[in-house]
Amino acid sequence: MIKLLPRYVLSFVLLVFLQVFILNNIQFSGYINPYIYVLFILVLPFETPKWFLLIIAFTLGLTIDLFSSTVGMHSSATVVMAFFRPYVLKVISPRDGYESETLPQLRYYGASWFIRYSVILILIHHFFLFYIEVFRFTHFFATFARAVLSSIFTIILVLISQYFYRKDTRR
Repeated sequence: MIKLLPRYVLSFVLLVFLQVFILNNIQFSGYINPYIYVLFILVLPFETPKWFLLIIAFTLGLTIDLFSSTVGMHSSATVVMAFFRPYVLKVISPRDGYESETLPQLRYYGASWFIRYSVILILIHHFFLFYIEVFRFTHFFATFARAVLSSIFTIILVLISQYFYRKDTRR
């Protein structure tokens, strides 16, 4: 993980930049808000300790909150997502387990596995984020629609981004 640190720092900065300066300015009739920054939590190594994963998630969410003036909503949603990540990985693990030196990415485990993994975690993130934003159930169905539509758009962006990761020859 240490040798991958510069790559993760650059990825962190790039995803925050994309989210804050481009995607936060995109809203399709108030129902679709893409959140590509969750990709950072999705592609962290399997061996990332749970406590460190929560700290990274909080830092990522807090950074988005600072630029978006959302007072802890993104940091709480990313921490919830990071909390559930190890359990989701355990539930959808391949029969033989995860290979060493691989990452939770499309190129290592295929489209079916990656789509299940990312859909579950993105839905957790988005439902938590949108319901904490509204903080009441009076607009339950409108909030539900926002969370689902934003999740679909985010999943599409995450899948597209997986094709930009360079191919490694080692596996």
